[in-house]
Amino acid sequence: MRGVSVEARPGAEPKRRRTLVPTLVLILLALMIVRDIMIRRWSGTGTAPPDVTRVH
Repeated sequence: MRGVSVEARPGAEPKRRRTLVPTLVLILLALMIVRDIMIRRWSGTGTAPPDVTRVH
């Protein structure tokens, strides 16, 4: 393309740590959410325990 030039300047490239940390945080968050869903789904405890806070 005419008239378009990109000059490489020192420090112009994005910092790897700046993009890597949020990516890792999002991946870990997604893994924790999926793990929580799986545990709740397959750790079925049958019936719920009686409500001990209710006075009869």
